[in-house]
Formats: sequence, structure tokens, C-alpha cells
Amino acid sequence: MRLFRLLLTRTAEMTASPCALALALGFIVASVAECATVSTPWDQPSATLADQIAAILGPGQAHLTLRNLSTISNDDLAVIRRIIEQDLRAHGITASTDEAANLLRITLSENQHERLWIAEVIEGTETKVVMIHLDLARQPATTPATGITLHKQQILSTREPILAALELQSYLVTLEPEQIRIYVRSTSGWSQQSAFPIRPKWPLTRDPRGILFATSDDQGFETYTPGEHCEGALSAGTPGGQWAIHCHESDDPWPLAAPSLISNAYTAPLKAFYNSTRDYFTGVVAPSLGIDLPAFYTTAWLPHGPTTAMLLNGVDGKLQLVELAAIKPVAGARDWGSDFAALQSSCGSGTQIIASGSGPAAQDSLRAYEIPSLEAIPASAPLAVDGSVTALWSPPGGKSVFAVIRSSPPQGQPIEYEVDRVTATCN
Repeated sequence: MRLFRLLLTRTAEMTASPCALALALGFIVASVAECATVSTPWDQPSATLADQIAAILGPGQAHLTLRNLSTISNDDLAVIRRIIEQDLRAHGITASTDEAANLLRITLSENQHERLWIAEVIEGTETKVVMIHLDLARQPATTPATGITLHKQQILSTREPILAALELQSYLVTLEPEQIRIYVRSTSGWSQQSAFPIRPKWPLTRDPRGILFATSDDQGFETYTPGEHCEGALSAGTPGGQWAIHCHESDDPWPLAAPSLISNAYTAPLKAFYNSTRDYFTGVVAPSLGIDLPAFYTTAWLPHGPTTAMLLNGVDGKLQLVELAAIKPVAGARDWGSDFAALQSSCGSGTQIIASGSGPAAQDSLRAYEIPSLEAIPASAPLAVDGSVTALWSPPGGKSVFAVIRSSPPQGQPIEYEVDRVTATCN
């Protein structure tokens, strides 16, 4: 809006030049159109239909017609056509009203229980038909639900970069790119007790990552950083006891979540191979889920109907849901950053996804989302943070989410890292 008002002011100053006025108005229209690109209830079905069409047609040009035999409004029909054309272009298919060798006829129909989108793909004398079903009772909500309020509590503030943190008995364990720190609780907060060096196998990348989780008996912890695996155990069970930490080089896959957070649908914790030079997971997991996964940054587990599904954020920016040996696109995540985590609460469905925003680093935020079907629906207002979110994860039990916030200080001032506990209350 600030840009819009500025352009209006400049336009008024340029009324003496018709060409300048036309250029300014054209830029305003283009800017407004760009800002108006938001998620719609039709993103997911359009993407699914485009995937099926592309599997038949392949890259090329097609004459597209769209017929509406449903209660979808004419305004929505124009939006659906635009989204389908965009999704087809992503597959290398140019759809237009011009004559072409390939014909593509899409019909939108419905009955009392469901919508049916049918695509007839005509190549010469051969016609193939694909279709998708949309349950009317489970159509994506077009208005955000805001039944949750997020709160954050600062746990620790330091000038050292933090990859992960864990509260374990009376201790706080933090994982840094090159060391593990142990803090003990005191009357004034957390006081450092000890620090143990980590020797990375490779030079640190720009955005190093690592994971830290408690062992199954809650008496120790494990960490994974690029090329290094560490195990820590408390030698005495009282505050002030000494920790024994052993590290060794390792190229083993990383656990995607602590065992207590893994669904009963899997007999063992799912592990994924990490590309240490590029800071993402390759998509190769063990045990296999029965489907090839794309390379990804982040995952979270959440109940989804009768099953438990894995939410996956690909390196291509696409949010997808993996369940029952199938991978499905999820709409409504265009404003998400690359980090998210699952929160177990007493609100809504009982499980929300807390995601960071995609805005400027100095104006980052956290927000709760529900995913009842295949669309992420906002369930809270954004919670502003003073800096950028560099890590999000669910501690054991998942009743809260931990976040690491990196400050954006004025030039010349030191960067600080803050560990926050994020919780939710129901409105």
C-alpha cells in the first residue's frame, strides 16, 4: 500500500506527460496484479488435474476450452482457468484459445455429493480422459479460521548461533555449529555449566543445520550435524552432575523426528540422508515409504484422517503431504518460509502446523495452520518476532514448539540468537 500511494503521488506530478502517465498507471496495475496473487480453494484440484493432463500430453501447445456445468460462479471460473493455465505451463504445456494440433476440453460438473472435473485430451484421432473428484462436504475453506492465539516465551539469549536446543531434566542442552553447551538452571535463569567441541568433517556452509533429541530413556541426548554424530549421557543424576559426550564421524541418515513423535504406522523412526554441502535432505529415506520423495528442507508429522501423514517442504518451495505411499500437493502455503513444526494442542483438530513467514528477515513471524484436507488454513493471527526464524522443531510430546530467532541489529551491533518456546491457547 505504501508503494501504491507513492505511485499515485508521482502520477499526479506527471499529468503534463501523457506517456509518463500511461507508464505509471501500467506499473500500478502490474504491481496490484502481482500483490493479488494469493492462494485460492482451486489451487490443489487445478494442480492435480494439470499433473494428470501432463502425464498424457507432455510439453507442447493445446487448444483449451472450459465448460462449467456446476454451481461455480463465472468469477471463479475465470480464476480456475488462469490457475489451470499456470499449472500447465509449469509442465511445459501452453494452453490458449488459438487453434492447435492438440485439443484439451475441461468440464466442471457436480451432483449433491461431489464435484467432478473432467479433462478430455485429444491428440489427432485419439482421446484420453482423466478426472478428479472433489468432496463438496470437504471443500477448502476460503476464510481463515482464527481460533488460536500464539504466545512465545524466551528461554535463552546468546551471541552464539544455535541450531537446536533441548530441555532435559534440570538442564538445557544447546547445539551450535562447532560445539555443544550444557546449561544448568539457577535462580536467575540458565547458567552455562560446560561446553564440548564438535569438529565438523567439512567446512561449514552458509546456513548450517543440525538436530538434537533426547534418548528414549530421557537420560541423555543425541545430535547430528554434517559429518558428525554425538551422544551425551549424564554421569550423575543430580544437578551439577557431569556429562560424558562422545562424538564420531558419521555419514548415517538423520532421524526426521524423535522416536516419540513418529507415527505408530511406522515400525522404526524414519531417517533421511542429508546433503551436507547443500543443507537439505536428498529425499532418500529409510525405511522406504513406497514412493520417491523429492529433495526437501523440513518435515513434520500430523494426523490426517485415519492415518498419520508426513508434511514435506521441498527445495522447490512446494508443500506436499505424504501418506499411504502417495504424495499430494498442499495449497495455501505461498506465504510460508522454509521452517515449520507440528504442535499438539487442545484447539481445533488437536494438531496445528506452526510455520515461519516468507517476509523480510527483520519482519519474520510465526502462524498456526490447520490442514483438514489438502489446503493449509490459517488458524491464528501472525505472531511477530524480532528478527528471522532460523529453526523450528517440536520437543518431546509436541505440546509446544521451539524457535530460534536471529536478530537483525543496526549496523555495527552484534547479532544475537534467542531460543523461544511457542505455545497456543484456544479463543
